[in-house]
Amino acid sequence: MADVLVVDDLDVTFALHNSEVKAVSDLDFTLAEGETLAVVGESGSGKSQAFLSIMGLLARNGKASGRAMLGDVNLIGMAPDRLDSYRGKDIAMIFQDPMTSLNPTLKVKTQLAEVLVRHQGYTAEKANRAVIEMLERVGIPEPVKRANAYPHELSGGMRQRVMIAMALLCKPKVLIADEPTTALDVTVQAQMLDLFKNLTHDFGTALVLITHDLGVVAGVADRMMVMYGGRCIEKGPTDTLFYDPRHPYTLGLLHSTPHVAKRAKRLDPIQGLPPSLEHLPKGCAFHPRCAFRFERCFEERPPLLPVEDVREKACWYQGELKYEEVA
Repeated sequence: MADVLVVDDLDVTFALHNSEVKAVSDLDFTLAEGETLAVVGESGSGKSQAFLSIMGLLARNGKASGRAMLGDVNLIGMAPDRLDSYRGKDIAMIFQDPMTSLNPTLKVKTQLAEVLVRHQGYTAEKANRAVIEMLERVGIPEPVKRANAYPHELSGGMRQRVMIAMALLCKPKVLIADEPTTALDVTVQAQMLDLFKNLTHDFGTALVLITHDLGVVAGVADRMMVMYGGRCIEKGPTDTLFYDPRHPYTLGLLHSTPHVAKRAKRLDPIQGLPPSLEHLPKGCAFHPRCAFRFERCFEERPPLLPVEDVREKACWYQGELKYEEVA
């Protein structure tokens, strides 16, 4: 399958009063047609900022450099008026909170139809028909009634489905979903994930799933990219990273996630806190929390290098990771 998005050397920095902080450093990845890439890590690891920079949606004090090639077009540094011709049409994003993403003063059909009128040149009547079809496609019951409702009249799960419908109306090449299941109960989460799987298959859309919940990743994503301190520290096929993690941070994330088959009395959290991006520790950013650290980790930052044909990691430790060793 052809790559629809290729990101090289992506850096994101924010200007503060007396300094700059780098939120994302040296990020590289590719995304193929119909593929699902899960981007995981704790809050503050740079997941959302990386993709907001690709969408041209950084805060005013933010600046991105590098390349994000959507086909033969580089989205980084593109003028906003030109970028508007790609956003919503070729690349779309579902934000964390659908209630604040939808305009509370406009009916659902008005907000969705605007996408088709703007990007596809549809008439209002044709756009409304397409909106009803898409709402039905994403599993909203009584789509005509829901289309004429206001956002506050819908449940959280329905609002999330509306956002997915809006993002898919123009059949984008890339869909970015930022924590799409955070505010939903477990049953609705499962429905959302099944919906994503079906839609990527039906539309051939490449999906980026940004999440801190590894339970969301299993069974949905083809590949996984783990971020920490603004950098990618391990990436590869999801099953490979789940069953044989090679970075201590990935191992820690997996063992701090509840598992239905394990009746542990308590979870095993990663000790300590994520680092401040303003004051990253020297060497490996994870070393203050790592049980496998040794002298080199304190002085040198490990580069992201291939470990096998299918994965890469940024870690000096080359031994076997056994969770029993982690105190």
